[in-house]
Amino acid sequence: MPGNGNSLTRLRVALTVFFALDGFVFAGWVVRIPAIKEQTNASASALGLALLGVSAGAVITMTLTGRLCRRYGNHRVTVVCAVLLSLSVALPPLTRSVLALGLVLLLFGAAYGGINVAFNSAAVELVAALRRPVMPSFHAAFSLGGMIGAGLGGLVAGALSPTRHLMLLTVVGLLVTAAAGPTLLRHEPPAPPERERTERRAPRRLDGRTRWLVIVFGVIAGCTAYGEGALADWGALHLEQDLDASPGAAAAGYSCFALAMTVGRLTGTTLLERLGRTRTVVLGGTTAAAGMLLGSLAPSLWAALLGYAVTGLGLANLFPVAVERAGALAGPGGVATASTLGYGGMLLGPPAIGFMADWFTLPAALTSVAVLAAVAAAVGALVGAAPRRAAGDREKRPQGSAADSPAPPG
Repeated sequence: MPGNGNSLTRLRVALTVFFALDGFVFAGWVVRIPAIKEQTNASASALGLALLGVSAGAVITMTLTGRLCRRYGNHRVTVVCAVLLSLSVALPPLTRSVLALGLVLLLFGAAYGGINVAFNSAAVELVAALRRPVMPSFHAAFSLGGMIGAGLGGLVAGALSPTRHLMLLTVVGLLVTAAAGPTLLRHEPPAPPERERTERRAPRRLDGRTRWLVIVFGVIAGCTAYGEGALADWGALHLEQDLDASPGAAAAGYSCFALAMTVGRLTGTTLLERLGRTRTVVLGGTTAAAGMLLGSLAPSLWAALLGYAVTGLGLANLFPVAVERAGALAGPGGVATASTLGYGGMLLGPPAIGFMADWFTLPAALTSVAVLAAVAAAVGALVGAAPRRAAGDREKRPQGSAADSPAPPG
């Protein structure tokens, strides 16, 4: 098909822009949470309840967005959610009560959850069309957008009020959507023939094994996101409280983790092409487990920072691979399931670490990140081995056996 390669390239660029925009807007909101807490006179517990609005909105919307994507298309839903995300990020500084803040964060979380399912679903289709494992590059754009958003947010925090800062994010978000959105609305990546014939009108019915595999990939995503949430909320405190690091050095801990994760995702496509998905997941989970054991138990600051960086490299590609595999198996519904489980892991991480830190110590609690990374590696190995075992069983059976149907890809 003439021009198809250029069309796919334009789609890849546009999707990359939306991934980066999502990270940029979300990070810009996060850095203004302290100022908005002061503005609403919220206690720590009240703020925590209000922030649950983001989580609740995201989880609820993620479970519904798969259906919207099947009905209206991944690209349209991505553009609409990008507009909603850009508009809703300006609302928190306009509130004057915790209740109002929680309600607008419910809307913000809904837009955030919706765009994550929609553009991941679109990316899954594009990966299939390109026939290259480029999923990590999209998530690298999200990480880069987040780093830029947090960095710029920190720089302008002293000069701009939260209202002006987040209103500026709205303007940037709408301009970026206006620039990149038409590409998504004009072009659709080619679907495989069997899906084009059967799934454009109605989603395929999934068998029990496929549903199980989607959940398994969601578990891998959850184990990864658990580590991200835990390090974001507790990593700096561990360095400052247990290793006597200065506040600046402690803050560098998460920066090391985030930068290493970004580098890992930028090189993820090459890694996947050389090792394949199963080996990448197993190697990544094992590396993250070793890195987090060092990061949580090391007696010196520099060793702990090295451990954080190794953890970031290890976790980098687990979430993109898990979401891509779930989407390849079950379409937008698979992406929604894996994303919901993954986001659930990110929500579970910080409070779980807090409870374990009270029961034991914070370093001991952080070793749970290593445990779950090892679980992700083990699950990835088992899922990767399942199709090979199934293929071996088929070779042993007589030809024409009713059990000769191919196993879903793992």
